[in-house]
Amino acid sequence: MKLDPKHLAQLSVIVEAGSFQTAADRLGLTQPALSRNMKALEQRLGTTLFNRDGRKSVPNALGLRLSRNGQAIRLAEEQASVLADQSAQGAVGELRIGAPPIVAGRFLSSFMAKFIRENPNCVVEMRTGLVHELRTMLERSQVDFVLGPQSLAEPASGLEFRHLIDDRVGILCRAEHPLAAMERVMASDLEAQVWLAHSRGSLLRQQTEAAMMASGVQSMHIVCEADSIRSVLEIIAETDLITTMPRATTASYLEDRLVFLDFDHPQFLRPLGSIRRTASRINPIEDKFLSVFV
Repeated sequence: MKLDPKHLAQLSVIVEAGSFQTAADRLGLTQPALSRNMKALEQRLGTTLFNRDGRKSVPNALGLRLSRNGQAIRLAEEQASVLADQSAQGAVGELRIGAPPIVAGRFLSSFMAKFIRENPNCVVEMRTGLVHELRTMLERSQVDFVLGPQSLAEPASGLEFRHLIDDRVGILCRAEHPLAAMERVMASDLEAQVWLAHSRGSLLRQQTEAAMMASGVQSMHIVCEADSIRSVLEIIAETDLITTMPRATTASYLEDRLVFLDFDHPQFLRPLGSIRRTASRINPIEDKFLSVFV
């Protein structure tokens, strides 16, 4: 048997108000109109919902039970209204983010925590991957956007980049490393070092090798490769190996164990921002999330 949810909701107001007239006033109806709606509900049920007590109509056992269903309907309507208002303001929904492992560490986690606190009704999904994996996620619409270096969008077509911060690359070593005490580090000093390199499929590995060559470092003595941020940082902190890391996304890991050398090159430039398909539909929550970086 299908009942009109509007009539059930009105029944719950009558029970709460204690009279038809008071309930009608709350609902913005006339008392006769509300009485007709209750009569229609009784006819649909084939039984009464109220007992007469003098001039008052008192809900019977069935009326009381159905009023609880009506109350649930009203609550659901109120919650739906709130969610609709929040959605219009970009505070509710689903956001899918892709990021390379380095970006997806403490750097992105802190911004995500802030966004989640401010938007508790929004579901956020974060996926990590290397260059080809992230591009595939974008092509298949598995993520709304990728948060990564601008070079991830190049030379691929159909992708647009929105700049957020400069995540310039630097050369990282342990705080007690001999290079850390040098006033000026030269290319020859770097060429004489033992290196930890990032995985071959990473943009950071490609950028590092190009920058070193442009800096005059003819060869890099690589004895270890790793794609785990934690592994890279722990190995560097416990050995004399050196590596490259993005400065902004690595800053929270340094503590007093790791330092960036005073060595720079134009090819260390690494703009970081959001990358999305130009033709994809814009998720209204995307701008709200990216605003936490401002």
